[in-house]
Amino acid sequence: MSRTERETRLRERLVAALEDAGIGWGQVADCRTIGGGTFSAVFGVRTVDGAALVVKLAPEGPVLRYERGILGTEAWYLRTAGERTSVPVPTVLAASPRNAGVVGGHIVMTECPGTPWEELRKEADAGDLAVLREELGAHVARVHALPAPGGFGYPALPFGPLRASWREAFLEMVDAALDDAARFDVRLPRSAEEIREVIAAESGSLDEVTVPRLVHWDLWDGNVLAERAPGTGRPRITALIDAERALWGDPVMEFVSLGLFHDIGRDEAFWKGYRAQGGSVVLDAAARNRLALYRAYLYVVMWVEARPREFGAGHLEWLRRDVYAPLGEMIGAWSRGEGPMEHLWPRG
Repeated sequence: MSRTERETRLRERLVAALEDAGIGWGQVADCRTIGGGTFSAVFGVRTVDGAALVVKLAPEGPVLRYERGILGTEAWYLRTAGERTSVPVPTVLAASPRNAGVVGGHIVMTECPGTPWEELRKEADAGDLAVLREELGAHVARVHALPAPGGFGYPALPFGPLRASWREAFLEMVDAALDDAARFDVRLPRSAEEIREVIAAESGSLDEVTVPRLVHWDLWDGNVLAERAPGTGRPRITALIDAERALWGDPVMEFVSLGLFHDIGRDEAFWKGYRAQGGSVVLDAAARNRLALYRAYLYVVMWVEARPREFGAGHLEWLRRDVYAPLGEMIGAWSRGEGPMEHLWPRG
């Protein structure tokens, strides 16, 4: 498909998504592309009556198994968190269903104020960042406190019904990611069979998780919006966004992305907010072992998705250094009977 054909197709899909939200193209005053993401095409739309919206269009080409119906998953998370907690999230106006038959898919939602935390932190001091981390901890605890649905796993239909045990659900997720590696002919740092066997052998601690909790599963700094409050200048979180990976699972899983670039165990401000709001996770030896398993799974996903998303050389080099190599080290350490602790946190 030529560039012109791709642009025409995106325009057609954008118009259809807005119509699904009850907005005709004649009501659009401005439309711009929003960069920063690596999966969906994202547009900022302003209507003639002043409404600010965000429209996301999932790719229509090959995707990983868990990504089928992924924008329906995001809508499900935003509606669940928005209706059942005080956590700030966009309001969903329309979305594709969480359905294996959906090709591409879309979500239309309100645009939230603020900028990605990673931008704000460039000019924020340590005190400001501590305020935000404490507030973030409280928001995460509120989501983790939601009543369980009676099963574990991704909510989208490609994974079938929720599983009775977290170990069963998680190992199925790992299997799907490794099958995707084979489907896209992606070379892993260790063989798929070794990764599968090692993770299964280390999975006993997963049985400690008996209550499913709602997990965003992608709360790195870029998916947390923040701003300085008008008048006071005090930093505040304005929205948690990009919840496509959401699932019912172990709340410890949340701390992989929350600690993607630092040791979450030493994040005193975050834990202060989390525990003040009732969060009960303790990073003991068993929880840290689970955290290492979840990091290994995330690294497999991050490395495999690079093929269908066609990342550039610079991004691939970063992945090779900070994802591919550490994954190989973690699996190798487990294979040798060593603990994962020295391989748990990102380097630097």
